[in-house]
Amino acid sequence: MLIRFLPSILAAALGGGILWQTTDGAQAFTSEAARRLDVVRAPRPVPDLMLEDMNGRQVPLLPQKGEVVLVEFIYTVCGDICQIAATDFAGIRDQLHARGENVRLISVSFDPTRDTPEQMAIYGDAHEADGSNWTIARPEPGALEILLDLFDVVVIPDEWGGFQHNAAIHVISTKGEFSAVYDTDAVAAVLAHFDRRRS
Repeated sequence: MLIRFLPSILAAALGGGILWQTTDGAQAFTSEAARRLDVVRAPRPVPDLMLEDMNGRQVPLLPQKGEVVLVEFIYTVCGDICQIAATDFAGIRDQLHARGENVRLISVSFDPTRDTPEQMAIYGDAHEADGSNWTIARPEPGALEILLDLFDVVVIPDEWGGFQHNAAIHVISTKGEFSAVYDTDAVAAVLAHFDRRRS
């Protein structure tokens, strides 16, 4: 009787082994979860790029003077997810600032043609991003694909002239490495990240 079911048992065992391997020991069941595990295990060096901010100034993407940089990707005419994410980003900024953390926040536009400095300034004003510890910025056209690829950001144009995209907070460590990813509303997780840095 066992011999009759042996092929099925072997197939199930093989399938389970493949699932275990492809999901990082059952830790990653989605591509997003796999991305987050990969970044923690193997932080990625961030190139030394300059961005144009909402005041028309050139600002560095890489951390300066021992700071940590938190990056989100947006487009300013987004009517839903970006606005919600911006509110969450503001909350994270306020809590980190209250704790005295050496951190800078950047909302990077992946729509640099429409997101002029003037348009970014309107978005910044709406969310109280004053350009000091939180700024809105856009990459040079040639650098956009580099950044989207580095941070695994997927941007798909939709039929209404907007975009579908994955939203997250990306951490650039003081070493200049992309080292962690958090949900945009994961305030406690971001604060815990800074706590772990000190421990």
